Amino acid sequence: MSHQTGIQASGEVQETFARARNGQYRFLKIVIENEQLTVGSARQAVGSWEADYDSFVLPLLEEKQPCYILYRLDSQNAQGYEWIFIAWSPDHSPVRQKMLYAATRATLKKEFGGGHIKDEVFGTNKEDVSLNGYRKYLVTQSSPAPLTAAEEELRQIKINEVQTDVSVDTKHQTLQGVAFPIAKEALQALEKLKNKQLNYVQLQIDMKNETIELASTLPTELKDLPKRIPKDSARYHFFLYKHSHEGDYLESIVFIYSMPGYMCSIRERMLYSSCKSPLLEIVERQLWMQIIRKIEIGDGEELTADFLYEEVHPKQHAHKQSFAKPKGPAGKRGIRRLIRGPAEAETPTD
Repeated sequence: MSHQTGIQASGEVQETFARARNGQYRFLKIVIENEQLTVGSARQAVGSWEADYDSFVLPLLEEKQPCYILYRLDSQNAQGYEWIFIAWSPDHSPVRQKMLYAATRATLKKEFGGGHIKDEVFGTNKEDVSLNGYRKYLVTQSSPAPLTAAEEELRQIKINEVQTDVSVDTKHQTLQGVAFPIAKEALQALEKLKNKQLNYVQLQIDMKNETIELASTLPTELKDLPKRIPKDSARYHFFLYKHSHEGDYLESIVFIYSMPGYMCSIRERMLYSSCKSPLLEIVERQLWMQIIRKIEIGDGEELTADFLYEEVHPKQHAHKQSFAKPKGPAGKRGIRRLIRGPAEAETPTD
């Protein structure tokens, strides 16, 4: 979590941000001057975002001076134009400047509007933030994380389920997922959870209107979590997991997808499974929520304190090959018993 510096954007800068969000500018260069966020330079678009990128961005980067750059793409989302947020912090800049800009990043994103920022790029040299560097960043972000054997097996089960459970009700289903609109109240609740104003958010799919709605924001402790899991319908849960690990106090956001098996209809199982990835994409990349662990369960009783701790902090097992002890020769005495009864133990030998 970033430590805030108290530096804010002036009213004039906020007006510039509003014009930028409406598409008036291709980029804004933001610097910190006199303990305020200031617009260093701005320029309108000339060509496509790719054609403008290197000629607009790279000349703005000073060798020993950090800055922020907001660069507008040509694409739009539900809130308007999408932007790239570039945090420039060259290696040879003063340490105090690096720390000041690092601590003010969250403030700038909040002032501009995090929902407008599609990608965030950090760079210490021009190659990091050039058009080619941004493309490499996109490739890295789209590459799937390596799966464990159990996760790979689960993925195959889901693929087979998608391929076989097809009906009239599943016409919107695709392997890539379905991005249902998220209700405003749900987005606001998730934003509060990210800022630790809430510690639990539950979302549900409105099957009729095909939207994702807010279901609950009840204050929830770890012991209450199993009671929040419905036994007859699927849900998405975001939980602020407060705990200690190796002497450190941690507050980590955990995503839980609960699906009580065949208690749900085929359509419900398909829609919840399909909407999960697009929902997480929005939460992580547009709301900038850091989710430490994603868990899938069938029953709330699984959510014990030990289970959640081991999911968030899995043990590193050392795999040692073990050999079975060979059985002894069969004789009159038969199979040797491990425990003798009290009478046997006290019987004297001849």
